[in-house]
Amino acid sequence: MHTSSAHCDPHSEFQLRFQSLFDAGRGYAFPCDAAGQVDLDALGDRVRISYLYARTVVGREFAAPFVTRDAS
Repeated sequence: MHTSSAHCDPHSEFQLRFQSLFDAGRGYAFPCDAAGQVDLDALGDRVRISYLYARTVVGREFAAPFVTRDAS
Protein backbone atom coordinates (compact mmCIF):
# COMPACT_ATOMS: atom_id res chain seq x y z
CA MET A 1 0.00 0.00 0.00
CA HIS A 2 1.34 3.42 -0.90
CA THR A 3 0.69 5.65 2.05
CA SER A 4 1.43 9.14 3.14
CA SER A 5 3.13 8.60 6.44
CA ALA A 6 3.57 11.13 9.21
CA HIS A 7 6.51 10.14 11.38
CA CYS A 8 6.59 12.87 13.98
CA ASP A 9 7.54 10.62 16.86
CA PRO A 10 10.47 8.38 15.95
CA HIS A 11 9.75 6.26 19.06
CA SER A 12 6.13 5.55 18.16
CA GLU A 13 5.58 1.82 17.78
CA PHE A 14 2.15 2.11 16.21
CA GLN A 15 0.43 3.73 13.23
CA LEU A 16 -3.18 4.63 12.70
CA ARG A 17 -3.86 3.73 9.07
CA PHE A 18 -6.62 4.95 6.80
CA GLN A 19 -6.96 2.87 3.61
CA SER A 20 -8.76 4.16 0.51
CA LEU A 21 -12.10 2.55 -0.31
CA PHE A 22 -11.43 2.97 -4.04
CA ASP A 23 -7.67 2.57 -4.53
CA ALA A 24 -5.92 -0.14 -2.52
CA GLY A 25 -2.59 1.64 -3.03
CA ARG A 26 -3.74 4.90 -1.45
CA GLY A 27 -3.97 5.79 2.20
CA TYR A 28 -2.55 7.64 5.17
CA ALA A 29 -0.63 6.50 8.25
CA PHE A 30 -0.11 8.56 11.40
CA PRO A 31 1.92 7.82 14.54
CA CYS A 32 -0.29 6.81 17.46
CA ASP A 33 -0.35 4.86 20.71
CA ALA A 34 -1.56 1.27 21.04
CA ALA A 35 -5.15 2.50 21.46
CA GLY A 36 -5.02 4.48 18.21
CA GLN A 37 -4.80 7.91 19.84
CA VAL A 38 -2.94 10.45 17.68
CA ASP A 39 -1.16 13.31 19.45
CA LEU A 40 -2.38 16.27 17.40
CA ASP A 41 0.03 18.63 19.15
CA ALA A 42 2.99 16.56 17.90
CA LEU A 43 1.90 16.81 14.24
CA GLY A 44 3.02 19.56 11.91
CA ASP A 45 0.33 21.75 10.35
CA ARG A 46 0.25 19.94 7.01
CA VAL A 47 0.14 16.49 8.61
CA ARG A 48 -2.53 17.59 11.10
CA ILE A 49 -4.70 18.82 8.21
CA SER A 50 -4.23 15.47 6.43
CA TYR A 51 -5.19 13.57 9.59
CA LEU A 52 -8.32 15.67 10.13
CA TYR A 53 -9.28 15.26 6.47
CA ALA A 54 -8.85 11.47 6.55
CA ARG A 55 -10.90 11.25 9.73
CA THR A 56 -13.66 13.38 8.20
CA VAL A 57 -14.10 11.27 5.07
CA VAL A 58 -14.16 7.83 6.72
CA GLY A 59 -16.94 5.88 5.04
CA ARG A 60 -16.85 8.06 1.93
CA GLU A 61 -13.20 7.94 0.82
CA PHE A 62 -11.42 5.86 3.46
CA ALA A 63 -12.29 2.73 5.40
CA ALA A 64 -12.44 2.88 9.19
CA PRO A 65 -8.91 3.39 10.52
CA PHE A 66 -6.98 0.56 12.15
CA VAL A 67 -3.88 0.36 14.31
CA THR A 68 -0.76 -1.49 13.17
CA ARG A 69 2.78 -1.79 14.39
CA ASP A 70 5.10 0.65 12.66
CA ALA A 71 7.15 -1.35 10.15
CA SER A 72 10.00 1.19 9.90
